Amino acid sequence: MFQRTTAWVQRNLPTREQMEKSRVMRPFASRVLRSDLWRFTRRSVPRGVALGMLVGIIVPFAQILFASVLCLPVRANVPIAALTTFVTNPFTTPLVWVLGYNVGSWMLRVDAMTVVAPVNAAMERSEFGDMLQWLTGATLVTAFGLVVIAVVASAVSYLVTVFAWRIIVARKRTRKLHERRTRRERAASASDAGF
Repeated sequence: MFQRTTAWVQRNLPTREQMEKSRVMRPFASRVLRSDLWRFTRRSVPRGVALGMLVGIIVPFAQILFASVLCLPVRANVPIAALTTFVTNPFTTPLVWVLGYNVGSWMLRVDAMTVVAPVNAAMERSEFGDMLQWLTGATLVTAFGLVVIAVVASAVSYLVTVFAWRIIVARKRTRKLHERRTRRERAASASDAGF
C-alpha cells in the first residue's frame, strides 16, 4: 500500500517544468517558481499541506493555481500544496459536500439558538455569505460547512505533518548515529587487531 501511494505521489507531484509551461501559471511563474518555495523543509511542508487542504476543500476550480499563488505569502511548499488539493476529487467531493451541508446546518442551527446569533448576523449584514457562495459554488449552509471543515482539516493536517516530520527526522538521526557508532567500533577493532 505504501509503495503504491509513494508511486502515485511521485507521478502526480507537479514539477517546476510543468508549472513553467502551464499557460495559466505563466503570469505567476516567476514568483511561484522561486527555489525557496520548492524546498522540502520542516516549516514549508506542513504549511503546504495545510494550505492544500484549505484550498482543496473550499475552492472547486483551479485548485492548483490558487494553492500555488497562496503559497507566496505564507512561504509554503508549492508542490506539496498542489498535491494536497487532490484531497477533493470526483470520488470524495460528494462526500465532502454532504458533510459540509450537515456541519453547516448544525452550526447555524446552534448559532440561531443563542441570543446574539453572531454567525447568522454577520452573514446577513455583510457580503461574507455572498462571497462564500461565489467561492464555493454551494448554497450558504453548505458553503459555511465547507469553510468550517476546511479550517479544521487544515489545522489538523498541519499538526499531523509537523508531528510526522519530527518522527521521520528523529528516525534518520538515530539511524545515522547508529551507523557512525558502528563505523567507529569497526575502526577501533581494526586498529586493535593491527597492533
